[in-house]
Amino acid sequence: MKEIKVGIIGFGTVGAGVAANILANSDVIAKRAGVKLTLARIADLDINTDRGVAVPPGVLTTDAAVAINESDIVVELVGGTTVAKKFILDAVKAGKPVVTANKALLALHGEEIFAAAEAAGVDVYYEASVAGGIPIIKALREGLVSNRINRIYGIMNGTCNYILTRMENEGADFDTVLADAQKLGYAEANPSLDIDGFDTAHKTAILAALAYGKWFGLDPIHVEGIRGLELTDLRYADELGYRIKLLAIIKSVANAVEMRVHPTLIPKTTLLANISDVFNGVMVEGDTVGQTLFYGRGAGRSATASAVVADITDVAVNLAVGSVRRIPAFRSGALYEQVRRMEDVSSRYYLRLQVKDCPGVIASITQILADKSISISSLIQHERRAEDGTVPLVILTHQAVEKEIRAALAELDLLSINREPVKLMRIEDI
Repeated sequence: MKEIKVGIIGFGTVGAGVAANILANSDVIAKRAGVKLTLARIADLDINTDRGVAVPPGVLTTDAAVAINESDIVVELVGGTTVAKKFILDAVKAGKPVVTANKALLALHGEEIFAAAEAAGVDVYYEASVAGGIPIIKALREGLVSNRINRIYGIMNGTCNYILTRMENEGADFDTVLADAQKLGYAEANPSLDIDGFDTAHKTAILAALAYGKWFGLDPIHVEGIRGLELTDLRYADELGYRIKLLAIIKSVANAVEMRVHPTLIPKTTLLANISDVFNGVMVEGDTVGQTLFYGRGAGRSATASAVVADITDVAVNLAVGSVRRIPAFRSGALYEQVRRMEDVSSRYYLRLQVKDCPGVIASITQILADKSISISSLIQHERRAEDGTVPLVILTHQAVEKEIRAALAELDLLSINREPVKLMRIEDI
């Protein structure tokens, strides 16, 4: 049985999880895959802190170059987009295959990294970069290879999903739940990457590239987060038969690719709407297979380590049988070159206004919407008056174009009967 030496760069939470998984289950991997994984080197600036993993003597080093030179497979787990990029490119230039979980790096520099890997004739695998332990990369790259991908919907940030689940279930406000999430370790001290949608956008860029054969980057992705989302809107969504999720949306529409991340109302009856707490879910619709759903833990030491070691095993098998790049981790060949502008997106919309409780209010609002060819599918006005005598008015629209909705909102915000900026969210009838 061929022995494959693994070098890990980065001995933090995930790096320790990968080391622990290899040490505990190398016998299982050997029986299933026919290769023996051994830890050759683990590089980190701090090799003194106890990570709870008893690695063999002489494995730890502070020199990443040593881990690259003395390993058959290099695993990059330092994160970030600077030194991590250097480590990956150094390994590729040395002819070493790479496994990484670095979503931000791939979203920003994926095109360069995969071009370098192709030129060097080595593999770069990255299953753990999207949705943790869920094998969504392998599914798109291999399991659904015969399908044209019509659309992908993803709940891919456990922090946001945890916050939204608790807000809905407990009636707690956003700031309170965020503070609890930070105490429990589900949210960072600076949670912007998660709650403002950028973490999900990184993953969106990767999935869109796999689905459509082109690295579009982050710039074309419309991004809105859940910061400041009000409990009122979750309650209205529930009343109307929806749940609010931070949703990644990737679609092929009229020979163009649509990519956006934002809070979205989705029907409560769908499986995707019932993914709760820190779990992730990705729905992929192919033209042949139809709808498929992938569900599981999207982050954390064990789930991410599982995906990393699966990639290591894939690469190890390739090396053992001399079939490197048998299935390239990414192959360019754009199915669609164009990206649909957000202003041209067509959707249904949720609008909430805080208006004076007086005659003619609804007529004024519906006239503005009608002038922009926006049709109303549902309207709710309860009799709960605020102290200033205003009431909430909730409107669901039929399909409308984003630029027309934005034009209508600009007019609605100027109405004297409207006391607050209109709250807007989009609806996906999955």
